[in-house]
Amino acid sequence: MSTTDAGVTAITLTEAELDRYVTHAPTRGLLSGTGLPAATDLLTFSPLRRHGLRTLADAAEGPFRVADELRDRLVIGELLNPAGMRRESILLDGVTGELTTAYLSTPSDPRPFAPSLDTLLRFAAVTEELAGLRGRFASLAGQYGPRTAAEATRRLLSLFEEGADGEVPPYWKAAALIRPLALGAGPGTASGLTLDVPARLLDQEFGHGRVVRFEEVDFPATLTHDPTRRFLRETGLPEAAVLFHADTDVPLPTLREYVTEDHADGGLLGELPAHADHLIRLGRLVGDHSLVVDGRTGAVLTYSGPEGTLHPLNTDVSTLAFTLWLLHHERTIDEHLGNELTTRAYDHLAAAMLHTLTALDPTAGLPDTTWHYWTHLFRDEAGGVL
Repeated sequence: MSTTDAGVTAITLTEAELDRYVTHAPTRGLLSGTGLPAATDLLTFSPLRRHGLRTLADAAEGPFRVADELRDRLVIGELLNPAGMRRESILLDGVTGELTTAYLSTPSDPRPFAPSLDTLLRFAAVTEELAGLRGRFASLAGQYGPRTAAEATRRLLSLFEEGADGEVPPYWKAAALIRPLALGAGPGTASGLTLDVPARLLDQEFGHGRVVRFEEVDFPATLTHDPTRRFLRETGLPEAAVLFHADTDVPLPTLREYVTEDHADGGLLGELPAHADHLIRLGRLVGDHSLVVDGRTGAVLTYSGPEGTLHPLNTDVSTLAFTLWLLHHERTIDEHLGNELTTRAYDHLAAAMLHTLTALDPTAGLPDTTWHYWTHLFRDEAGGVL
């Protein structure tokens, strides 16, 4: 094995290294010629550098039985899932050149990934073009909203269908249907918040009359963050969404007021944060969590009463609204597909959702975020949140 360093590191294999494992001529030519990038935004081939070519039977050695027809598949890479998610391995069939994915802990359940290495690299490249709004997506730069997201999905899905003879593998279908949703709202220029979320976006998604908008008299004096006040007045939040119910009994209480009233019977209660008078409750999340906004900064957090714990949730109310829109829109898409994504590729769907959310709101990855509600719920396949 050799590498070249000229700005980009390529992983190549010698003919001798390939002889035992790869007989598919185009695959041999790619691996011994231009080689593979060590990593893209979506996947990494670094296991080749660490271990060389090895069969699935060798990589999954231990208590896991590998089906005879899969034993000779070659482990050449891994998917770069968001932090905290298991990494799925990329497997190469050395005879046909086809690629599948599987977890080494369950190696007898591989899923289709790409018909060839060349196609796989093209799929990864066009997905990166979408993320940077360049190449075939350059004309969408500066455009935002559901129509722009739908057009990006159309283009990406068309490219995938062309490269996979119309049968788009679950991973790439999830990428095409979910990742473009990051274009659903534009960067904050007029709002003073992270995103400019037009009121019509929520009205169209949740239905006219099902978005609650507040008046000045509904705000406690400690809600001093002007962009947050303006957003709650003019754009609002859905009354009910996946995992969330807004407080429609106005005026909005501070966390101290809400907890004092809710536990007037003297029930068990964790210690309130020192700045509880500056935390305004906007609603509740599934799992006995209050959703609150810091009236001074506009940061959105979750508060668990029994534990008395406070955790970051979203940068501000604009990214909160976008998250609720994203969750609702994903369900609409999957229902249209007959729940194909949640039944065939839940982990791929969860990874695409987390990528889309963190592309616009980095809260989950910040150093002071030790636990994150959305991330925890998205990963919970058994809970069926998505």
